[in-house]
Amino acid sequence: MNFLIVLATFFIMEGITWMVHKYIMHGFLWSLHRDHHDHSNDGHMERNDYFFAIFAIPTIAMMYYGTINHFNIYFYIAIGITVYGMAYFFVHDIFIHQRFKLLRDTQNPYLLAIRRAHKQHHKHTGREQGECFGFLWVPVKYFKMYFNKKRT
Repeated sequence: MNFLIVLATFFIMEGITWMVHKYIMHGFLWSLHRDHHDHSNDGHMERNDYFFAIFAIPTIAMMYYGTINHFNIYFYIAIGITVYGMAYFFVHDIFIHQRFKLLRDTQNPYLLAIRRAHKQHHKHTGREQGECFGFLWVPVKYFKMYFNKKRT
């Protein structure tokens, strides 16, 4: 049962990520997210990186609460959020934005579709007119772009 809680939380996080990205990061906290789109920061860290702490602190609190209460449901929800966060870091920061130079030459259609969708999201430097706010779910049109011989 605990594994199912972790798994369900992981998948639910995709919807939560989409909503947070669209309505909070591109909404009232745009001031933190802006440098991720306009690349105005020359260093390795961006103001956008503060979202790591914003999301980690409540997750750590849930994990702690779940631990002191005999590993209740909050602990397993926090584990699911943590696993999603690790996947996000790996795919978004390492694979897509190449903070570490890994997986540059992949030919995996799913990974290429994720990269293309994210590139489409970053095409817009302002907070409006965004698209592709999700992370792991990729609209079918990006797979079609991959299989298009012109590779537009």
